[in-house]
Amino acid sequence: MRILICEDSVLLREGLVRLLNDAGHDVVAALPDAAELFESVDAEKPDLCILDVRLPPTFTDEGIRAAVTLRGRHPELPLLVLSQYVEERYASDLIAAQGGALGYLLKDRVADVAEFVASVEQIAGGATVLDPEVVAQLLTRRHRDDRMQRLTDRERTVLALIAEGKSNQAIASILFVSEASVEKHITSLFQKLGLEPDEHGNRRVLAALAHIEITGQAPQTGASS
Repeated sequence: MRILICEDSVLLREGLVRLLNDAGHDVVAALPDAAELFESVDAEKPDLCILDVRLPPTFTDEGIRAAVTLRGRHPELPLLVLSQYVEERYASDLIAAQGGALGYLLKDRVADVAEFVASVEQIAGGATVLDPEVVAQLLTRRHRDDRMQRLTDRERTVLALIAEGKSNQAIASILFVSEASVEKHITSLFQKLGLEPDEHGNRRVLAALAHIEITGQAPQTGASS
């Protein structure tokens, strides 16, 4: 896999290059800021782009804004955003943007090399992978919305696992239930959120959660993910 990295920390940037190379991937560019990001993406045509949320010069939102711009220019390019802390607004902005596969992970996850590499490969393969802390805070913030209050505790758990990119089989294994039970929970939570389950169910749930937070209204069921 061809990967482009945009990370200002020299230690983390070089560490990512090494662990991804060791995992058999090709890091085609490792940039300290977003100054040459778009040109590098156009030239190198990576299969995945990893960006820090906060980049020079202000270390506020340069990285996330660059990610949103990339999503507009290259909708199908899988993106993995790394952040030091959970930044709900940034997560919602990117999740709400239409496009391809997406990951939003806290930098602490990089310490677990095997898990991090697995997440990278999942995202490159088309999955949406959100850090459990991000999912938890997004769900907690929406607790006041009556649609979220309709969900049972088990449905909330299933929804969080879906948001993490888990398959029905993986969810069943984690919860020690049958896949049929998981499918029933997913059908129920889609109905309660006003969404029709389909092949893009994972991203549809994420888009719905972001939309509820931003506008207070559920998206149309026919909206694309």
